[in-house]
Amino acid sequence: MSQTPLRIGVLGAGRVGTAVARQAVRAGHAVTIATSKPAADIRLLTEVIVPGATAVDRQDLRGADIIVLAVPLHRYRSIDTSVLRDQVVIDTMNYWAPVDGFMDEFETGTSTSEVIAEFLGTARVVKTLNHIGYGDLELDSHPAGDPHRRALAVASDDTEAKRRVSGFIDSLGYDPVDAGPLAAGRAFENGTEIFNGRHGAERMQDLLSECGRVLADA
Repeated sequence: MSQTPLRIGVLGAGRVGTAVARQAVRAGHAVTIATSKPAADIRLLTEVIVPGATAVDRQDLRGADIIVLAVPLHRYRSIDTSVLRDQVVIDTMNYWAPVDGFMDEFETGTSTSEVIAEFLGTARVVKTLNHIGYGDLELDSHPAGDPHRRALAVASDDTEAKRRVSGFIDSLGYDPVDAGPLAAGRAFENGTEIFNGRHGAERMQDLLSECGRVLADA
């Protein structure tokens, strides 16, 4: 896949957001980070925690090739959707009822990313990076072709957005595996074998196929 440098925006400066940002900087991408606070309030944090990235106001994320959404799921309704309008957005969030509280919209059996996509409106949502720990993301990457390379599933209803994000995942040191539409994201959410394990591309594809058959029969 192409390793052309991308403009990567990260919304959220917690452990997940900063880990993705650091790995993206290592891969040679231009990285900006924003939170709900003004850029000036997170500038020092960004310089120390993610050297090479730039703190910006959240509206300045617009125009990035990819925006990584890395905020606690229970706060998703506080997201300024105008920032993400028509943007390619990676949803890294997971639903943890003990942490997020019981949220009816995530108890329906649909993919959590389908709920997020509906809330965001015209954002081109891609689900991935939710089934790897933030610590593992920086330690478990390998160059293309390495027999130990880990795979990450990628789901979206937008083919071009999925292609772009797959290239980004590849640049981070992981094999992207096409999981299908956004609804297929259920196969790698909290509690699934994919979520709980570490898998190569072939095994990942098998697990996605198995889960797809189970969901189709449900």
